[in-house]
Amino acid sequence: MSGLLLGGRELAAAIRAETAQRAALLTAAGTPPQLTVVVATDDEASAWYVRSISTAAVKIGINCAVVELGADADVATVRATLDRLSADESVHGIILQTPLPAGARLEDLAGAIAVEKDVDGANPLSLGRLAAGLPAYAPATAAAVLAILDHHGVELAGRRAAVIGRSTVVGKPVAHLLLDRHATVTVCHSRTPDLAGVTSTADVLVAAVGRAGLVTAEHVKRGAVVVDVGTNPTPDGGLVGDVDAESVAEHAAGLTPVPGGVGPVTTALLLDHTVRAAATQVGVV
Repeated sequence: MSGLLLGGRELAAAIRAETAQRAALLTAAGTPPQLTVVVATDDEASAWYVRSISTAAVKIGINCAVVELGADADVATVRATLDRLSADESVHGIILQTPLPAGARLEDLAGAIAVEKDVDGANPLSLGRLAAGLPAYAPATAAAVLAILDHHGVELAGRRAAVIGRSTVVGKPVAHLLLDRHATVTVCHSRTPDLAGVTSTADVLVAAVGRAGLVTAEHVKRGAVVVDVGTNPTPDGGLVGDVDAESVAEHAAGLTPVPGGVGPVTTALLLDHTVRAAATQVGVV
């Protein structure tokens, strides 16, 4: 490992550089990679995130279109839009941005995203394929956790891993990815009794619940590696993770920062997935 702070910015830059090269080759061959983000919300944080994806995409040669349906869009409109984009051969990657309008559920609507274009692993079929060890794009945040661990030389085979959180966006796919790497995995959640008693036995701990400061020193085995997926806004406009970094730093051998850890790698991998999807769809190895 490279040290206590397991940053993601350097890794994200490397992923973007490689992705830009592959995007240029595809464009030169007549297939410019195309990512489309479907938005049905007026949430300001989501708008900022979509802008950041679009800006990052354009910088490395990926076309990025944003389809604004409005916060009052009905379920049928969102589904019809996803169906249309899935059938459009010029579109290689599709993201359905959250939150969704009242009454709409991601797990229902994401099923309309073609699996081969599901670059953020939102379609339940993608999660099922991931669990079965079949080719699929993992949710980018979950993939970013593994990418950071690999980048910093964290051994996973034969290690105990604990994941706090069981969402289909991070917790469950991270658990599957860790299992694929031969870790022994425990998934914890709001009804796990004696959370600290469970997590403090783990060599690798992933916190992904969206509760600022939930993980403290008592939750962490001395010498463990901790990946903080949380991004919780503070009153002053900043971000903090699910981990109390100050107390955990005394126990952990490695800890990802917030911001600057999982976040940059997540965005870079969304673009990487888009270019890989474009290459697969046009039959380029």
